[in-house]
Amino acid sequence: MNITVYLGANEGNDPFLKEAVRELGTWIGISGNTLVYGGSKSGLMGELAESVLQAGGKVIGVEPQFFIDAGFVYDEITELITTKDMSERKAKMIELGDAFIAFPGGTGTLEEITEVMSKVSLKHLDALCILYNLNGYYDSLKQLLDHMIKMGLSSENRQQGIYFADDMEDIKALLATVTK
Repeated sequence: MNITVYLGANEGNDPFLKEAVRELGTWIGISGNTLVYGGSKSGLMGELAESVLQAGGKVIGVEPQFFIDAGFVYDEITELITTKDMSERKAKMIELGDAFIAFPGGTGTLEEITEVMSKVSLKHLDALCILYNLNGYYDSLKQLLDHMIKMGLSSENRQQGIYFADDMEDIKALLATVTK
């Protein structure tokens, strides 16, 4: 299965993020799945890709040309797909993914996973959308989604397929339900 992971090119200021992202990458690599990610060698993105490769897994990076020109590409990945811009990158990452995980990240991560959430809620994408709620990182987003339901602006049915996972065991259990 191709697992698209959205995350930042920064490391953040919590050392546990690096440990957790390497745990995720190692599991992707040893489980026989393929990582689809943004293609960068920087920050958490680089840690994730490196850990997948070290575990014997495959890594597909999808990177816009301007990031390649700026020297952010991770040369050791299995395959690099070059796009003309961020919109094309997002579309390609969605096209390649069988399941989607948002690791804690910044505004880019949030923007990318909310597009997946929208497609899942509209039933335009039949895939799991998992927010890795590491140490409660996505608690406020979960509260917002619940608030949308309470306000009658969304529904539990519309939010089917959107999951919050507190740890790797939750992620593994959710991904075990996908047959691709």
